[in-house]
Amino acid sequence: MAGSLGSDINALMQGGLEDWLAGQAEMREGAKKQAMNRWVWGAVILMPVLAFVWFSPLGQTSIAAILTVAGIAGAGWWGHRPIAAAKQAIKIGINSAIAASWGLAYSHEVTPGGEFDAARTYGLVPSFDRSAFEDYWHGPLEGHDFALYECHLEERRGSGKNQRWVTVFRGPVIRMAFGRPFHSTTLLERAGKHRKWLGLGSASDHVSFDSHRLDRVDQVHPAFGDTFALYSDDQVEARVLVHPSYVEHLLRVESAFEARELRALFTGGEVIIAIEAGDLFESGGMDASADHENAARAARQFGAMAGLALAINQNERGRVLKPDPQRAEDL
Repeated sequence: MAGSLGSDINALMQGGLEDWLAGQAEMREGAKKQAMNRWVWGAVILMPVLAFVWFSPLGQTSIAAILTVAGIAGAGWWGHRPIAAAKQAIKIGINSAIAASWGLAYSHEVTPGGEFDAARTYGLVPSFDRSAFEDYWHGPLEGHDFALYECHLEERRGSGKNQRWVTVFRGPVIRMAFGRPFHSTTLLERAGKHRKWLGLGSASDHVSFDSHRLDRVDQVHPAFGDTFALYSDDQVEARVLVHPSYVEHLLRVESAFEARELRALFTGGEVIIAIEAGDLFESGGMDASADHENAARAARQFGAMAGLALAINQNERGRVLKPDPQRAEDL
């Protein structure tokens, strides 16, 4: 089964990743030396310039402090760029190896597609003023077209000097072709107090998105109503799509992964999942002794996300795809 290697970091390392990482030692050392050289040159250039500023009439104004902070920050950023590039190269190598073990492809850059537009329309992600995307995993997973990438959304708050950027969402967005045909639009999300983005303090009888009304669907699972809310434009089909038999699995994976909130949208023959879970897949680093741990953590994180997509999917009526249980236990 594709992905079985994803739960075995030792096999992943012995399969070529360990040798590749060992070969990056020279690159790492070169990046460190280049960074140090840049910081030294930055200090050499900044010191006389800032001395002139502080001993000139500008030194009696706030401009001197602003120029000092800006100069130091700029020199620090310039010096750190080689290290950042080295970390990204290591990260791409590790994550590409993890993706290959699942039969997938990986790239650091990503341009979001229609799934992100749908996530915005149906409230899977909150409103925002700027966005960033990275870590694109894509390809066939268990025979289903699959894509996953990280999303970071920020909102501008405050005014004047108090203006600042605040993170309103960080986590993966997943798109996966569903295992059986359906025609409805169904929304699965956290119930009750977790519905803060839509301004609803408790479960509502219905919700509307761009005039598209979805009605609440009652479920028979004893823990479902306390944890999730389900809305759809087809009550019967919604109960088939979100079958109670795998609700326990969703809860277990979500809890193990320490995800703060999970939302899923079934639409257009696909399932789209947004999980507020923080910054993931950061497997790159300058410390070679931490490579194994970083790779293992990224593999567990991706395994949890892929497993969740599989658990919420169905190949055929009544059969639910489930990942290797060991992945959830290893989180």
